[in-house]
Parts: sequence; C-alpha cells; structure tokens
Amino acid sequence: MKPNKPAPLVEARGLTRFFDVGRGRRVHAVDNVSLTVGEREIVGLVGESGSGKSTFGKTLLGLHDKTAGEVLFRGETLPARYRSVDYQRLAGNMQMIFQDPYSSLNPRMTVGEIVAEGLRLHAGVSNAMARERVAEWLGRVGLQPDHMSRYPHEFSGGQRQRIGIARALILEPDFVVCDEPISALDVSVQAQVINLLGELKESMGLTLLFIAHDLSMVRYVSDRMAVMYLGSLVEIGRADALYFDPKHPYTEVLIGSNPEPDPELERSRPSTAIQGEIPSPVNVPAGCRFANRCPKVME
Repeated sequence: MKPNKPAPLVEARGLTRFFDVGRGRRVHAVDNVSLTVGEREIVGLVGESGSGKSTFGKTLLGLHDKTAGEVLFRGETLPARYRSVDYQRLAGNMQMIFQDPYSSLNPRMTVGEIVAEGLRLHAGVSNAMARERVAEWLGRVGLQPDHMSRYPHEFSGGQRQRIGIARALILEPDFVVCDEPISALDVSVQAQVINLLGELKESMGLTLLFIAHDLSMVRYVSDRMAVMYLGSLVEIGRADALYFDPKHPYTEVLIGSNPEPDPELERSRPSTAIQGEIPSPVNVPAGCRFANRCPKVME
C-alpha cells in the first residue's frame, strides 16, 4: 500500500478573481486557477504583464476578495473575509514581499515602526521586545540597528526592499509570496536580493511563491514553475523540465524571448516574437486563450 502523500502547505482550488468595470462587464483577472505549493518548496509563477500573476498572489493571501474557489493552508480552508478573526489567526503565517520598494513603505513611518507593525498586530509583543526583534532582523537583511529611527526616503531602492523583506519575515511565517521583488531594482542589486532570499529560505525553512516575468531567473531559484496567460494557468512542471522542454506554445515563446548571452547563438535563433494583440480580459475568447496569437494554431 502506498503511503499517503503529504498535503501541500498552500493550495488554491479553482481560485477566481473578477473585477466589475460597469455595465455588467467584468475583468477576468484570475480565472479558475488551481495550484499547490509544498512544504519548503519554491514555485515560480511567470507570465507577461497583465497575465494575472500578481492578482493571483494577492488573492491567495486574501488581499483581494476571491470571486470563487477556495484557498487551503495546511489543509484548513481560509475564511472568505480578510479581516475575520479566523483569518487573522492564520495571517501571521502568510506574508508578502511587494514589488515596489517605494510605494509599499509608508513614508510617514520610521523603519522601526514599519518592520515592527506585524509584531504589534499579530504577536502582541512589548515595545522593548519589538525593538529587539527589529534590530535583529535589520541585521539579518544587511542593514544596521540604528536605521530604525530613519525614514524610507533616506534609503536606496535595494535597501528599501531589504526593509520590506524584514517586515515580511519578522513574524517567521511559513509561506511568503514574493511579488516581483527585484523588478524595480537596478541589475547590480538584483543578485544581492535574490541571494539574500535564498539564504533566508534555507535558514528559516520557508515556502515561497516567487512571481516574476524573467523565466531564466525564475528557473534559477524555483523547484517548479507555473505559467499564466490572460488569467489562466497554461503550464506547470519541474523548473528545468519546463524551461528546456516546454509543452505549451506560449511557454515556448516566453522562453525564446529571453536574450541569449552568446551573440552568435542569439543571431542563429529563430524569431519568437508573439504575433497579434492580447485579447481583452473583459472579453475573454472561448477555448484556448492564446489561439489568436499562437504560431501553431490550426484552422
């Protein structure tokens, strides 16, 4: 008899998020997406801008109310309302690192107040204990304890993202959604932040959903990869297998659009530009959503 497969840490079942835009029309931002993330696993979620990947991550954590479907954490269904008592009981175990290190930090709060906010909301620690924990976490992300009294505008983009990482991880969550955490940073800083996240993942045993549009970078950090297009999940698999042997034409095009460092190989590659216009998320086509742009479509 085969042993029971352990339940995933986080599971989305048919998760759907539509936005009403008036006159009975709705934007199909996330449409019937099912995805599991196992304990201590990194799942990369990729796709073009507007594919719905960030909305999926926020809906998974309850930052957007879901239209349909359910989210399970350690086998327990999350309540529908973000502010419900039952949801808040679980919220400390699920955190998010936001894309923009500028707009995601309150400019009127000091770094100490920003990083300690989760402790005060979910852990109920004293001010002295909060200061001690904040100083510890600023050190863990490569900043100094005396930065607690300073404000976000006094820091570079990379330093601000480190503040955001400390804010997300100070509660020692089990699951973290990383919403394009390096896309707003200079290339010289991106590798530093990726390495920092990797070190913290190993030392804390974190489980991550890593959202990005750079497939080569996502392959580097992920165990599995999932590809979204126009609110729908089109392919999922082991990171290396999906990158080197994609099955869906959209995944092939995404991978082919990554620049090749070797100029000779780059010149020899066939053109992989996506043809046509992306359909409106308000008027989603029937059948395969990629059909009007697919190089392999058949009449």
